[in-house]
Amino acid sequence: MSPANVETDTAADATDIMADMADSVADTSDVVAALEAASHDKSLRADTRKLLAEAHAALRASSADAETAQLRYHALFDAVPDPVSILSEEGIVLDLNKAGMSAYRRRRDEIVGKPIEVLNPDLPKNHMKPVWDTLNRGETYVIEVTNMRADGTRFPVEVHSAMFQHNGRPCVVAVARDLSGRHEAELRYRELMEVIDKGIVVQDVEGRLTYCNAAALRMFGVSEGGNLNRDLRASRYLIVDEHGHALPQEEWPAMRALRTGKTVESTVLGWYDPINLHLTWLSVTSVPQFSPGSDHPQQVLSLFSDVTELKRDSALFDRAQALAHIGGWEWELGRDHVYLTDEALRILGQAQPPQTMDDMFACLREPDRKRLQQALERISSVSGGTFDLELQGIRADGHSFWVRAIGESEAGDSASTSITGTLQDITRRKHDEETLRVQARSDPLTGLMNRDAILGELHERLEDPTQSQLAVLYIDLDRFKVVNDVLGHGAGDELLTAAAKRISFAVGSEGLIARFGGDEFLVVCSTGDDPARPEHVADRILDAFGDSFRFDKEEFSITASIGIARAPEHGDKPQALIQNADAAMYDSKRRIRNGWQAFTPELAQSQQDRLRVETHLRKAADNGEFHLVYQPQVDLRHGRIVSCEALIRWQNHQLGEMRPDHFISHAENTGDIVRIGSWVLREACRQVAEWRDAGFGIVRVAVNVSYRQFLGEDLAETVRSVLSEFHLPGAALELEFTERVLIKDAPDTLKTFADLRSLGVILTIDDFGEGYSALNYLRRLPIHGLKLSQLFVEGVPENNSDVAVCEAVAGIARSLKLSLVAEGVESEAQRQFLLRLGVPIGQGFLFAPGLPPDEFARRLGGSIASGSSELIHV
Repeated sequence: MSPANVETDTAADATDIMADMADSVADTSDVVAALEAASHDKSLRADTRKLLAEAHAALRASSADAETAQLRYHALFDAVPDPVSILSEEGIVLDLNKAGMSAYRRRRDEIVGKPIEVLNPDLPKNHMKPVWDTLNRGETYVIEVTNMRADGTRFPVEVHSAMFQHNGRPCVVAVARDLSGRHEAELRYRELMEVIDKGIVVQDVEGRLTYCNAAALRMFGVSEGGNLNRDLRASRYLIVDEHGHALPQEEWPAMRALRTGKTVESTVLGWYDPINLHLTWLSVTSVPQFSPGSDHPQQVLSLFSDVTELKRDSALFDRAQALAHIGGWEWELGRDHVYLTDEALRILGQAQPPQTMDDMFACLREPDRKRLQQALERISSVSGGTFDLELQGIRADGHSFWVRAIGESEAGDSASTSITGTLQDITRRKHDEETLRVQARSDPLTGLMNRDAILGELHERLEDPTQSQLAVLYIDLDRFKVVNDVLGHGAGDELLTAAAKRISFAVGSEGLIARFGGDEFLVVCSTGDDPARPEHVADRILDAFGDSFRFDKEEFSITASIGIARAPEHGDKPQALIQNADAAMYDSKRRIRNGWQAFTPELAQSQQDRLRVETHLRKAADNGEFHLVYQPQVDLRHGRIVSCEALIRWQNHQLGEMRPDHFISHAENTGDIVRIGSWVLREACRQVAEWRDAGFGIVRVAVNVSYRQFLGEDLAETVRSVLSEFHLPGAALELEFTERVLIKDAPDTLKTFADLRSLGVILTIDDFGEGYSALNYLRRLPIHGLKLSQLFVEGVPENNSDVAVCEAVAGIARSLKLSLVAEGVESEAQRQFLLRLGVPIGQGFLFAPGLPPDEFARRLGGSIASGSSELIHV
């Protein structure tokens, strides 16, 4: 049969079906009319007419229902928004709704009765077979095709077909969904996926790649057109988490999303390509996708963002935070959740990271917890409020830490939802400040409080009525300078350290202790609860110095002199108390040493006298108040004058005549001794020149030289200048030094002695035996002689100890071939003892006291006249 015949037959069938439907309606109307007429026929029996009337009513009702159903069918049919067509088994269009006529832009009669190809000319032959195969299995047939409008334009549709029976014949109802909008959306979506800067990858349930956009290809360094599953195979890359730990494949975000059916958001992964030695950091979000009606994902879509630079910046920021010891924090008020950066966590050093603000408070010490809490409460209700606090806390390991905490609430919101800020580790700075504070208040040698610290403490206590009853103990080490000079500063420092420990042990917790300067210490103790405490503490300190000190192989005894002053009796200001305690200490040292002395009004007067002496002494040389007397040095055997010693005297218009022992120590303390000593040297040489010019010849004059003069000026040059000024030979001058110079075996010391000796000046050690007699140094210095101290001469010949010392000194002088002069010869018995000892020269009241120049000249003249003078010949 030809195709034309098939189409003709199919059209005829469609016509027959429509005719049947029309005939059916017409027949029903005729029957209803016939029944109505018969029910009124009087020729029929009444019961028959009744039955006919009931049949008429039933048929009419049924007909009305059918008509209503027909109308309902057409109403629903035309109400469907998508094109709906009724097809015969062979594919002839039996009916079409209004949406179909609008979509295809055709009238109903141009489609109904025509084969479906009029709407889709591209359908293949036997296109109805797969449709009926599917429908006969009880399933819905779905297909995407392209339909054609009356003007020839095409549009995509998705057709859903189902089967139903009509008059016992199977028919197809087909619903066509216009896909033009969806296709346009899909096209725009695909275009967007290709131009977006985020990588997009789609994988099936087996993890195989089904799609990869251009951005993803660029991120992974894969060329377009390549084999995705080969080029992006898992074995090619090493995947690591954000901490650099290798991540197994089952933990990749896409695999987790497929396994759990849940979205895995913003996971940072590192993709290391060992071939190209390149590491890329990506933020990955994987979204599972389900097919309709399925509870298992059919694929997973993953979005990638390249965060390599951000990761690098973050790493640099973390590094910068670590280097600067600054961490960040944020507090979400609503959830009471605290977020801390890694550096902030390191600074706090807690076993468990703080999660809430109460956890943060627990890190801090009181009262800093309260300070932070108050600051947070203040700014949490203030727009843009800030705080800046320095807080102390304690770490899990028990160590303290200090942080500078800065916080700021969100601006523009009166009820801020979060507060952010920084934590800066300032522990080292605080430790350094504390170290500096301690150092500023501590003596670096002994570790005790220093001068400034004890003055501050004393001031605070005197200002506080509850602590103002106190005492100050002023402690000075006896003979410390001798030990320091003889054994050196190293030994002196060790002695001070040991003395500080002994004082600390003796005082215990009963007072504050400070090194006030040099070898002087200060103790401040309370007297309010125990008035006798100062004396008890002083006794314990003296007892602590009972044992000798040792340095290397040397052993020596050091004692202490202590002065005590009380507040408020002896002063209510720090300086007054210390000054009075100092005066008491000097009185103790002057009288007994190794003891203590409480301050008294008499000592106050003595202190004032000393201050007055020092004040006048400073002006004495300028005012011409000094003069010299000359004590003859004589031949002990014959009584002839051989030389003299110049002795200074001070005549002050207010103080009167002052002996050297009354003012020389003051001059030593104030430093005025250098200027005074220079005046004595010049005046003595001037007097010798005057005697020479008067015809007495040159009388050798002995001048005492202070240790300070020796260190403070070019002594040899000063002597050379004075000798030259008065045209005197060096032998006309004898310089007497104390034993203190013996310990300075330094190049400068030796050079000064050598220069003086080269001038012909006689060099003598005065009061030999009183101080620390360093015999080793005595042997090495270029001196001429020794002077035997009056301290030992006054006890001979009765005192055996003094006799032994004198014999020892005489033996030393003979052994070293040094001259020897005895001082303080006051009796004939002493002169005879010294002669037997072999001491040739002496001076003292037995012969004459210090004489004014004229009186000395008169005696010298008489000695020359009698032939009993042996002066220097030059």
